[in-house]
Amino acid sequence: MIIGTRLRQIREEKKLSQGDIERRSGLLRCYISRVENGHTVPAIETLERLARALECPLYQFFYDGDGAPEVPTFFDSRSPSKNAWGLAGKDAQYVEKLRKLLGKSSERDRKMLMHLVQKLAQR
Repeated sequence: MIIGTRLRQIREEKKLSQGDIERRSGLLRCYISRVENGHTVPAIETLERLARALECPLYQFFYDGDGAPEVPTFFDSRSPSKNAWGLAGKDAQYVEKLRKLLGKSSERDRKMLMHLVQKLAQR
């Protein structure tokens, strides 16, 4: 599905004009028109601004089903493979603690940490 088409559909369902979205998001009306007509593809930050202006979750630009999409499971913790690290025991506790701490950290800190990990992985 083309994002612009979905954006227009959501905007019209909420009975909002492009001018309303311009005032709510701070984006120019001509830019919103270009996105809706498929002439430009917005960055994720811009999509977040549009979602806030439309008062809808970001996933709705990519998904048109009823309700929230089902979250995929990458590992089945009931039957972990022998090579699946972090699914059981102390490793699983460590992964859970790491997940919680990363969730509390700022975006800047996460970017710095990812940069460090990438540098270490290159060695």
